Amino acid sequence: MEFPTSDGLREDAEMNIESPAPSNHCHVALRAGFASSGKPVFETLPARAVGPGSYELTGSPGMVEGCAAGDLLKIDADGLFQVERRGPNLCIQAFGEPPFDAESLESLISALVPLGGLVEAPADRRFIVVTVPAAAGFPAVEAVMEMWAAGVSVLVEWGFSNVFGPDGEPLNWWQASEA
Repeated sequence: MEFPTSDGLREDAEMNIESPAPSNHCHVALRAGFASSGKPVFETLPARAVGPGSYELTGSPGMVEGCAAGDLLKIDADGLFQVERRGPNLCIQAFGEPPFDAESLESLISALVPLGGLVEAPADRRFIVVTVPAAAGFPAVEAVMEMWAAGVSVLVEWGFSNVFGPDGEPLNWWQASEA
């Protein structure tokens, strides 16, 4: 059966009436903080449901601190979470003033390939999120981030978002995975 389309990209289509396989992929809303109005602000992240109220993040956050892709979280109705199990990844959040340009983003993507890093950003590039295996090592990750930050044309602030606790002390979860 052929169907005309306005863009000319698709000329035929078939309807599949079979039920899709059940999927445990979903999105979760984590509380990032509060707006000036006092209302909570949430960040929506891709995840995989693993049990009642338990989710494994499949993407790292750009605003929420304390978790990364691969972490198993227990999330309550208010978007607050507790890490039940740490995954293997570091999460780095970078902010640029003004926002990053496409060249800055591409240069970071290229620089992190050897470390197995994944670089993501919203369309307006107001921030960048990096997910990189902790096994890459802090010295290597920090060297890439510092060299990149020094070479871009915007003012950059970057930091690890799942390495330090609220008191500023290292969480040291990566040491257990090194043993």
